[in-house]
Order: sequence, then structure tokens, then C-alpha cells
Amino acid sequence: MSEIITPQPAPINPVSRRKRLTGFYDLTVEELGDKLNELGAPAFRAKQLYNWGYEHFAAGYGDMKNIPASLQTTLAESLPFATMTLVDQKVTDNGDTYKLLYETFDGQVVETVLMLYPERATVCVSCQVGCAVGCAFCATGLGGLTRSLSAGEIVQQTVDAARLSRKVGRTLTNLVMMGMGEPLQNYAETMKFINIIHDPRGMNFGARRITVSTSGIVPRIDALAEEPLQLNLAVSLHAPNNELRGRLVPINARWPVQDLLAACDRYIAKTGRRISFEYALMNGINNSDEIADELGRLLRGRLCHVNVIPFNPVEVLDFERPTVQMIDRFAEIVSSHGVPTTVRYSRGVEIDAACGQLRARYEATRGKAGVPPVV
Repeated sequence: MSEIITPQPAPINPVSRRKRLTGFYDLTVEELGDKLNELGAPAFRAKQLYNWGYEHFAAGYGDMKNIPASLQTTLAESLPFATMTLVDQKVTDNGDTYKLLYETFDGQVVETVLMLYPERATVCVSCQVGCAVGCAFCATGLGGLTRSLSAGEIVQQTVDAARLSRKVGRTLTNLVMMGMGEPLQNYAETMKFINIIHDPRGMNFGARRITVSTSGIVPRIDALAEEPLQLNLAVSLHAPNNELRGRLVPINARWPVQDLLAACDRYIAKTGRRISFEYALMNGINNSDEIADELGRLLRGRLCHVNVIPFNPVEVLDFERPTVQMIDRFAEIVSSHGVPTTVRYSRGVEIDAACGQLRARYEATRGKAGVPPVV
């Protein structure tokens, strides 16, 4: 059995919080109107700007044809359109998965993944630089948490993915907050981001097409249940008992399995919406028949769905992916308890699509010759 080593969190970068850069994507329509008033421009321009930014996916103010050139210049000087720079882009050989790597204004690096399926196009966005949760099997948490992303930094990932989808003849249909970071530990910015892309005056992205993931922040699950939007909730479970989950997901010490499931039950009762339980399957760790049976018995009767996710290999982590036969058997045992169960195979393994992998490679080579250019 592989040894489970819990990463130690890094200190949060205080400079980023004091000097947070605000850009176009950070503002609601109302806030943009207020900004225009400050600049001496009519507030009605806010809806025009939103239309260009979120319906036409303009890449900058210069693409906005009915905005006066003088205002374009003023906005470019006082309100950056985008606050992150795309520094690397990779695509799988079959063209169905894109990995985008961004550098923030303060030199941090974050990842986004666009996955093209026959029936949908899904973007997986990051909400933090690194992560404080420190799940034992996740490359993102190896360096701890540096800082949380602003709403605008998350919005930019989404709009860029929508623009890229359109470029290849597709429409962005789904969004999952399953990239770097814990969304419910960046709650205010997460909800502002969602409300910006959901706004019918802009991108009008349906709430039912948005999935918020969490490692199990119980108070914020309760808060999310009170939100008016019909969002989807995915809970990273990974083990059916406290002994094993505590080794894999350190936050389990604060909110153990029974407390987490109680919060999930309250969420279901309040919203009437099904919860997805994410289960990263690792050979010799959490994939035995006994554990599958325990998981099935634990979730039986709940309005839920289990996503079995075979571990995506990471060079610096000592975990192994089960065989296809092991994966199928685990899913069958859980399903035998009446719990809807599917296997979700990883996309883009050859382009380091697992959270944190491309970032780690980029940071290891940043400043050296041979850093791959943006494609």
C-alpha cells in the first residue's frame, strides 16, 4: 500500500491582497456603470460593454466597434480588460481537451481545462492559486495556498474557454469549479463570479449548468443551500469512513464524514437537488471490495450520484491507478446498493490535465530557456 503523505500548507501571500488588480471581468453591470460615471462617461455604455465582453467574447476594448475610441483608451488605462496573461496552451492529439495556463498580474500561475464531448463542452476553472486543503493525492495542494483568485480572474477563464469553444465551432455548455483551489473557501468571490456569468444582460450562463465542488466545508454547504440559484453541488468524498478519509482529506478532522453527510442531507432537503459525490479511485488505497460495499451502504437511499474517477498519475505522488477491471468492479459494487454510479475517466493525461501538473512543470522551468510558447 502506498504511503499517504499530507502536504504542508504554504503561507498566504499578503502582497497580493493589498495590491489586488481590478479589471473589466471583476465588475457587475451596476459596478461598471458606476465606474463609467467616475470617468465621465454615460452609464448606458455599461450594457454595451457587457454585450461585447460576454456575448461577442471580445478580446479587448479595441474590438468593441460601437464604443468611442476615446473611451476605449480611457478604459484601457483605468480598468484593464483582462488581468491575467495566457502563457501556455496545450491540446490533445485528438483535439478534445485544451489546457490553458495563465500568469496573474502578481506572477502567480493558474490552470484551466476545456473538455469537448460529443454532446457538450465543459470548462473546469480554478478559484485559487494552490489550495489549503492539502488532499494527499492532489498536485495542486503540494505547495499549499498562495492566494484566492478574484471573481474577475475566474470569469476570464470562463470567457476565454467560451471564446475558444466558439473558435472550434462549439458552444460552451457546462462549467465545473473543480480546478485548483477550494471554491467554498473563496465563497464571496465564487458567488460573485457565478452571478456575473449568470447575468442575463451578459453571458447568461445557466445556473443548472454550473457545478460547485467542495472538499467538505460544512458551514458553506449550508450557505450554498440558501442561495437563490439552482447550482449543482459536487462533494469530494474519496472514502466512506473517517479513518481513511482523514488520511486522504485532512479537512475531515474538522468536519468528519457524519457531519459532512448531515450537511449534504440538509442541502438536499432545502434545494431538492441531487448531490454528486466525487471519488478518486487509487489502487491499494480506497478501491477494495469492502470499501466499495461500505460506500454503497453509506450512500444508499440518498438523492445522490457517485462519480468514480480513476486516479490520474502524477509523477511526484506515490499513488497508482487501478486496472480497468478493478475500476469496473468497484463501480458495480457501489451500484448494487441502488446508488447511481458512473466512471469518469480522466481527459488529457498526455497534456498534464490533472490539477496542478502543468502549473508545476511551468514553474519548474520559468525563467529558463525553452519555456513552451503559447500555441
